[in-house]
This record gives sequence, C-alpha cells and structure tokens, in this order.
Amino acid sequence: MIPTHIEHIGIAVKNLEEAIAYYEKVLGMDCYAIEEVQEQKVKTAFFQVGQTKIELLESTDPAGPIGKFIEKRGEGLHHLAFAVQGLEDTLATVAERGVRLIDKQPRKGAEGLNIAFLHPKSTYGTLTELCEKPAAE
Repeated sequence: MIPTHIEHIGIAVKNLEEAIAYYEKVLGMDCYAIEEVQEQKVKTAFFQVGQTKIELLESTDPAGPIGKFIEKRGEGLHHLAFAVQGLEDTLATVAERGVRLIDKQPRKGAEGLNIAFLHPKSTYGTLTELCEKPAAE
C-alpha cells in the first residue's frame, strides 16, 4: 500500500453555510461542490487546494458520526484521507499488519469515491480514510 496523495482533509463543522463563508470570504477559496451523503448522515462542501481538497462536514442527524464527533470533541479536524489504488487489497494488507478496520469492505462516499476508514486507535489517534476512484464503467 502506497498512497498516491492526500485526497482530502475532513473538518467537522456545526454550520456548513457559516464555514463555507469563512473559506470563501476570508481565505478567498471557491466551494466547488456541496453534497449530502444520506448513509453517513452528513452534508459536505469541498474546496480545492492544489492537489488536495478540504471537505467540510456538517451532521444531518445528531446521532450520526459527525454529530457524535462534534458533541464529544467540538468542531475541527475529523479525518485525513489518502488516495490509494486497489482499496480492497489495501484493506486486506493493513488488516494483516494489525490495523483495526472500521470498514472491512469499501463503501460509497462523497464525490462518488469508494471509501473505508481505519480506526484511530490503530493510527496514532488520527481517523484515517482510504479513498479510491471507482473504475470507469
């Protein structure tokens, strides 16, 4: 497993509109996409910074993962996502190396990516997401 690049940095926010305004008005960045991922109970907004993206995450349900995160830790850095090739094989490899998986199989994420999370107890406290663009059909 060798990540090709940092795909995105996920930041949990209470109010997506206010956070978007900060990135646009203060930092001069353009939000290029807003998307709701119902299965994950989250609404996302994306900004491009070079090859890396910033993903803002607002919970659509207090019982969802982002809602629980904000309740426990407050707003801020939620996860670091790496782009990989061969996500299923990568998950098998990291599991063989003793890493605790949150997702044993890839699932659909924002922007049509296949994603899987590694547990922060196995990754030195950082929730780590592995992402792969699905093969063209």
